[in-house]
Amino acid sequence: MCDFTNYLLQKQPLIARGLSIETSGLPESIRPVARHVLESGGKRLRPALVMLFAEALGCVGPEVVPLACALELLHSATLLHDDIMDHAGLRRGRPTAHRIFGVTGTVLAGDALLALANMVVARYADVRLSQCLAEATMRTAYGQMLEIENTGNTEQSFEEYLAIIEGKTAWMIRASCLMGAMFAGAADTQAAAAAEYGAALGVAFQMVDDALDFSASKDTGKPVGGDLREYKCTLPLFLYLQTIGEPERLKLRDKFKNRKLTEEDIAFLTTRICELGIDAQVRNIAVTYLDKALQSIEAYPQSAAKNALCDAAHFIRRRNM
Repeated sequence: MCDFTNYLLQKQPLIARGLSIETSGLPESIRPVARHVLESGGKRLRPALVMLFAEALGCVGPEVVPLACALELLHSATLLHDDIMDHAGLRRGRPTAHRIFGVTGTVLAGDALLALANMVVARYADVRLSQCLAEATMRTAYGQMLEIENTGNTEQSFEEYLAIIEGKTAWMIRASCLMGAMFAGAADTQAAAAAEYGAALGVAFQMVDDALDFSASKDTGKPVGGDLREYKCTLPLFLYLQTIGEPERLKLRDKFKNRKLTEEDIAFLTTRICELGIDAQVRNIAVTYLDKALQSIEAYPQSAAKNALCDAAHFIRRRNM
């Protein structure tokens, strides 16, 4: 089986060159911000998925690289904006862009990267690709809005949590897979399978990320308990709340609602959730989505690219394990 990790490493120089070419025409004042976020050490998951789905359907060549880069440009734009909204000081162990370049300049740089992503896709003169990117952008923004609306809310349902992570993470991964398949001239059933794979993979990716937030993780570069400090009720906390009595739950609800968690509270919650095995429980739920992803592409023709797509599910499952 083709190792997805090796595929990522193999394609990173090609994607890096593509990103350098696409951003070279940005205004000089925007380029330092763009370089900062694009060179921050990301795995290039989304562009790799674009290329893999194109290859899985027999389309091998450099023509797909700009399309793959467009997804990374869009993803990078959302990271710039997310870090500002979350008041994040670090990303992958480095100071966030707005701490270096200021909030206003970073917002505008994010807008520029978003516009550039649309320009790159528009060059393909395929309205379906442009519509897919636009829908992913809209759905991602909607997911972020839902998350903001639910900040400090420990009473959200699992369905509300799912809607948040589908929006803020899964839709862009779905678009990566679908656009790669569309570029390769996928039949309707193949395109639908690519979309289903990406949506399920994206949900699983975010669930694993949420589980990792409760244990030390060099994989994400996030501080332990970061979601708690931002008063986000992710799945580990949602499941933990079901294990405690009403008085304790009400006390935690009020602390969350009023932004009153102390560092001692956060240390207790992160430790307790891991002691109860809730982080592992979240991973097990994520596995059900990974299984859906694998099932969705069973009918794809056998190839090295399909093998790598199958291994991508295992790559997410084993993150930091």
